[in-house]
Amino acid sequence: MEPLYQYAWLIPVLPLFGAMVVGLGLISYNQLTNSLRQKVAVFIVSLLGGSMVISFAILWSQINGHEPFVRTIEWAAAGDFSLRMGYAIDHLTALMLAIVTTVAFLVMVYTDGYMAHDSGYVRFYAYLSLFSSSMLGLVLCPNLIQVYIFWELVGVSSYLLIGFWYDRKPAANACQKAFVVNRVGDFGLLLGILGLYWSTGTFDFEEMGFRLHHLVEVGALSGTLATIFGILVFLGPVAKSAQFPLHTWLPDAMEGPTPISALIHAATMVAAGVFLVARMYPVFEGLPIVMNIIAYTGAFTAFLGATIAITQNDIKKGLAYSTISQLGYMVMAMGVGAYSAGLFHLMTHAYFKAMLFLCSGSVIHGMEEVVGHNPDIAQDMRVMGGLRKYMPITATCFLIGTIAICGIPPFAGFWSKDEILGSAFAANPFLWFVGWVTAGMTAFYMFRMYFSTFEGEFRGNDEAIKEKLLQKSKAPVLAFGPGAMDPHELEGGHNHDAHHSEEPHESPWTMTIPLMVLAVPSMLIGLLGTPFNNLFEKFIYAPGESLEYILEELAEFDLTEFLIMGGNSVGIALIGITFASLMYLSRKIDPAAIADKIPTLYDFSLNKWYLDDINEFLFVKGSRRLARQVMEVDFKIVDGAVNLTGFVALLGSEGLKYFETGRAQFYALIIFVGVIGLVVFSGIS
Repeated sequence: MEPLYQYAWLIPVLPLFGAMVVGLGLISYNQLTNSLRQKVAVFIVSLLGGSMVISFAILWSQINGHEPFVRTIEWAAAGDFSLRMGYAIDHLTALMLAIVTTVAFLVMVYTDGYMAHDSGYVRFYAYLSLFSSSMLGLVLCPNLIQVYIFWELVGVSSYLLIGFWYDRKPAANACQKAFVVNRVGDFGLLLGILGLYWSTGTFDFEEMGFRLHHLVEVGALSGTLATIFGILVFLGPVAKSAQFPLHTWLPDAMEGPTPISALIHAATMVAAGVFLVARMYPVFEGLPIVMNIIAYTGAFTAFLGATIAITQNDIKKGLAYSTISQLGYMVMAMGVGAYSAGLFHLMTHAYFKAMLFLCSGSVIHGMEEVVGHNPDIAQDMRVMGGLRKYMPITATCFLIGTIAICGIPPFAGFWSKDEILGSAFAANPFLWFVGWVTAGMTAFYMFRMYFSTFEGEFRGNDEAIKEKLLQKSKAPVLAFGPGAMDPHELEGGHNHDAHHSEEPHESPWTMTIPLMVLAVPSMLIGLLGTPFNNLFEKFIYAPGESLEYILEELAEFDLTEFLIMGGNSVGIALIGITFASLMYLSRKIDPAAIADKIPTLYDFSLNKWYLDDINEFLFVKGSRRLARQVMEVDFKIVDGAVNLTGFVALLGSEGLKYFETGRAQFYALIIFVGVIGLVVFSGIS
């Protein structure tokens, strides 16, 4: 299998090559390249398929016991400083490569149907390929400095994809917001990287952790300073994985096409933060304060996302807040030391949440032909209902994903979420309680989505509802933002079909097949992590631990404890499902009446804890006020001082020119007057 590892560098290079070829074609031969729509799609998908084949071959090799493989070259050197670049393959890398390539491949197949009528079809595939390359490169990184390079490439790709429909002002604003918020976290990450290198002299993950803890133990480095470095590094994952308080960009990022929501905002890019925490585990595990901050940040974010999701009417934004909440579970798991549990939930969540997002895209695709192409209406669950009759495949897949995320056995989400809750209870019962309550809310809002979208009567032809929503929605404002390869794209519009239908219909096979494929791991992949035969933990375990230690821990499995913990998590989920069915299926409880009784709490959730308003007031408007004050200082003081200097010089030169006449008699007169003045002054004194 050695030749396989020698050519592992092809995994990110193949999609990068595809993005480069198509991008150069769009720049140089735009009309010709855009006319080759299907051929470009096949080219891009085939290259990523090649990466997927190599990734699964490497995963199989690692499962069968191949040693980790590292290949690097010296990239730069100066004195004692040496920077090496290359790629590293271990169990975690192999797992992430398989997840990223699988989801990206299925999303690209799905994209052919979803973007079939979009004039930016080819450009979209180029961006998808660029993102896939960046994410795969991030996974393969052998050291922290190389991670930062690909970390930023992932951010740039996300910026381009969120703002893909650059003529829509909300999309242009959303990609800028995502970019700016992530820069806050990335600046902290950069400072943390520099601080860790300054103290340890290495960018290697495990060596960095060993040296840092040794320096703290011998007193050569302050524990407080090491903690600060750890917190700064954690700021990167906080932004990328949308953790409080840098989570606000993710819901707005739903302005991008739905395939992007599935690829980067459910399965891959947002998981990069959790992946980096896992890579930095050798550093974090020896810093108790940092681990506590990670755990509590994750727990609070999980609760925050769930409380907001329960009132969202936009199906994509509801799933976005669900993603924030589930990422909180993963981060909390890392913070309490449940390394394998956090990564197990990353894997299960990647598949069922990608499927849920793709299902929402299928719903929107069907709704647009009935209610038009205004996203404020086509994505609103209040005009849906009864879609199971028209879209049975989409409805079934959405139901599977809903059951999985709610943690109902034997679906995937139960095993991963239950393992997190069990680990949290052992570490800190309060964190378990927060996660347990969040599990109940998750079941409620997910079945609220399912019932509102697929059950009951279809409301898409109710003119009163549509008119009410139209009055609230804003007319689209055109704006030019990122990625405009060809301004004439605007003439073709976005996803505009030429006909109008009274009823929605099932999506084409290019969209439904990826849903059905993703439904399989959503149901079954959790069986790899059952506590009585945890194959996942035998393969993925924390750095520094041995397989023998893991086997000893697994041998101590307590069935009674599992039944109690699992029963609690299933029980709270069933309570949430029951409330959702009473409110949105049988209609025995009126949710509007409850909202009227607790208007403060309802508005608090509906307005996203007012965090966007706070950010607008403190940072957006605050920055503008600060900028105006700085401009005033610059204009009145800095410019004033410069202008005063010039005025004094001008006044002096104007005055002196009358004394510089070139006449000897005049100079003699000046000397005489000066002598007389000195005599008079001396006499007075």
